[in-house]
Amino acid sequence: MTKPSLPDLLHAAVTAVGGTERPGQAAMAAAVAEAVDDNAHLLVQAGTGTGKSLGYLVPALAHGERVVVATATLALQRQLVERDLPRTVEALHPLLRRRPQFAMLKGRSNYLCLHRLHEGVPQDEEDGLFDQFEAAAPSSKLGQDLLRMRDWSDDTETGDRDELTPGVSDRAWAQVSVTSRECLGASKCAYGAECFAEAARERAKLADVVVTNHALLAIDAIEGAPVLPPHEVLIVDEAHELVSRVTGAATGELTPGQVNRAVRRAAKLVNEKAADSLQSAAEGFERVMELALPGRLEEVPEDLGYALMALRDAARTVISALGSTRDKSVQDEDVVRKQAMASVESVHAVAERVTQGSEYDVVWFERHDRFGASLRVAPLSVSGLLREKLFSERSVVLTSATLKLGGDFNGVGASLGLAPEGTAGEDVPQWKGLDVGSPFDYPKQGILYVARHLATPGREGSRTDMLEELAELVEAAGGRTLGLFSSMRAAQAAAEELRGRLDKPVLLQGEETLGELIKNFAADPETCLFGTLSLWQGVDVPGASCQLVVMDRVPFPRPDDPLMSARQKAVEQAGGNGFMAVAATHAALLMAQGAGRLIRATGDKGVVAVLDPRLATARYGSYLRASLPDFWYTTDRNQARRSLAAIDAAARSEGR
Repeated sequence: MTKPSLPDLLHAAVTAVGGTERPGQAAMAAAVAEAVDDNAHLLVQAGTGTGKSLGYLVPALAHGERVVVATATLALQRQLVERDLPRTVEALHPLLRRRPQFAMLKGRSNYLCLHRLHEGVPQDEEDGLFDQFEAAAPSSKLGQDLLRMRDWSDDTETGDRDELTPGVSDRAWAQVSVTSRECLGASKCAYGAECFAEAARERAKLADVVVTNHALLAIDAIEGAPVLPPHEVLIVDEAHELVSRVTGAATGELTPGQVNRAVRRAAKLVNEKAADSLQSAAEGFERVMELALPGRLEEVPEDLGYALMALRDAARTVISALGSTRDKSVQDEDVVRKQAMASVESVHAVAERVTQGSEYDVVWFERHDRFGASLRVAPLSVSGLLREKLFSERSVVLTSATLKLGGDFNGVGASLGLAPEGTAGEDVPQWKGLDVGSPFDYPKQGILYVARHLATPGREGSRTDMLEELAELVEAAGGRTLGLFSSMRAAQAAAEELRGRLDKPVLLQGEETLGELIKNFAADPETCLFGTLSLWQGVDVPGASCQLVVMDRVPFPRPDDPLMSARQKAVEQAGGNGFMAVAATHAALLMAQGAGRLIRATGDKGVVAVLDPRLATARYGSYLRASLPDFWYTTDRNQARRSLAAIDAAARSEGR
């Protein structure tokens, strides 16, 4: 039988999901198929509305070998598993003459642990929370959640936390889940045959397409012990998030509370000498942390170094004791011992990493008003790690609406461990970049307005001229505004100011759940929604409710951000431009994501207003503007207000 052509497969899939083929979709599918066939690497920028999910799913399913798809957000994972994949598989089945299987796989702590649920949290967790399971009418929210999860365990087929609606707090979920280090293992657990996490792994082993998240992909790459099933092709969607997710997975943290928890868990399981040694080391670490000031530690201070070495050595002794005194006949003790081992190993790993003092790590103190001080260590760069672990053994396709920063793929490529296109050598993977464009006519649908007349924002102090400009723009737009702010303090100040000046509802991030805020924002066109980072990337509100997107300033990282400043300094020491490579790239990515909130459908119109004159006046302004959609550009404030008023009037005349 003749092999079905890629265009025929794509047409069948697009028809099945109830759409029509979109500009750029066929070009993307062809490029993905070629990269997979050639065992090559591909970066694809596909603008909002391109239908990029089908652009990679169709060639992936046609390939015939196992493909892993990694995404950053829960929303996209759900879209793939609940909508796109089922419909696409059914549409392609007659043409492929096979029915590809697909499965979702997450980290173990995302699944309900039946052992924890039925046997309870080990007794060293002194809260006694599971006692509330026995209460006829638990009085606390936590107790109610625990009872609800017990009922849910009888109905769920997957045990996946994200399927529990409404959700529960992290504290509640921690009572019924375990990390991979805490898990007894299927062969030793009384509930191993029914384990939700193990069942998910088995489904993944049988699947042609495995959908996972960036975090699990990072763990699979970093820890060396395979979590994902073997695969020839990796597709990374929302790829602009990958570096930060891998950095997060490779970051270690140590707090006095964490260390004291490890002491409590191990104290009854090892000899008195080992327990006392760990207790003494924990007290020494806590004394140092009481005086810790926020900021980077270019060299580990002597007192911290001694405290960490004592902690490392004591933890190593306890780990040996936990392993050598194991009573394999007592399963209840196995649970307690496994949890203690996990806690102490975590302490040991971070203490040892910091004391080793690698030039490739960045170490710093953080201080939180509620939780106190913490010691953190993160890789200076993850590019080498990604090059070695991600690109060396498989074909990788990375896609996002924002991969070309400053007009090319080189910045993102370098952060991933890839050399500029056409210059890769033997030690650096070859790759291609492709921009398939967008179905939207950005110059006709949107305006980029830069408030050139405003004062350059400083680090501190109120920006009265910016607030005045914001109020005028919101009033001209008739509400309909998504305000993206560089800090929560700035968002709160703007919300307070506009609530006092205008009769438009202003929603503020943190006053409700994010989902509820976005729902209310979309429902009432006169409403404004103000917030910070998660709104820059997490809002999808097509139509008349979002016709003005405001950015209060260029979102450079804070100058005192330990990791960003260390990365910038490293680039400069190597002879590069640290500001452009790190700070400007960071800002460009966020601004591209933020501007992408405006045009979400072919009928959308509006204005992106940047209330920071540097986008028009600074030398790096052209680089940042080149990273944004190709909107019509102006610095004329009257033009911006007239356009917003006209867009508002048109929407009102249409009853929107």
